[in-house]
Amino acid sequence: PYQQRNQGPQGVDPPRDPAHIPALMNRLRFFFFFAASLAASIAVAAIIALPSSAQAQSPDTDGMRFGVVLGGVSTVGVSLEFFDGNRSIDVTVGTWSFRDASIAVVAKRYMGGGAVRPFVAAGLWVVAAKPAGERLGTAIVLQAPVGVDARIGDDHHLGATINLNRALSVRRTDPENDYPINKRLIPLPGVYYRFERQ
Repeated sequence: PYQQRNQGPQGVDPPRDPAHIPALMNRLRFFFFFAASLAASIAVAAIIALPSSAQAQSPDTDGMRFGVVLGGVSTVGVSLEFFDGNRSIDVTVGTWSFRDASIAVVAKRYMGGGAVRPFVAAGLWVVAAKPAGERLGTAIVLQAPVGVDARIGDDHHLGATINLNRALSVRRTDPENDYPINKRLIPLPGVYYRFERQ
């Protein structure tokens, strides 16, 4: 009964079919790494091509950035970042399959004052899903993103991130499922575009 309830097409836990899961994971890994490489290449090319418009971030400025995110803590999401100089609070809301929702909140620290700045961050990521006929499933994950942010023009930013994640707790949709949570460090690459307002 557990196999039928928990691993159906609407279940939170994916079916463990050895013929399909590895191929799906390989495709997802290829997509995320390709997207991260593409965003980093575009950022570098734009900075080289437009040296007069790539400006440094002043440590005295504050404001917010909003934009879209691909990969990382969701397949697609939207982000809102409140910054004050080289520090910020970053909130991302997204989904993996439109049958779940996730929110990640991290504190970020940018390094340097140039147009291209690396950053480190730490925070929490919460995911929730409720398949039909099952209870609400949730997961709380410790998150430590590292990446690079490129300022293009006056108000536009491109970035690439590797999100390092470690599960803290999981409430599965099936109460009879007592399978232990995976506590390994899981890297998830992502890219983003953001527009800045001061």
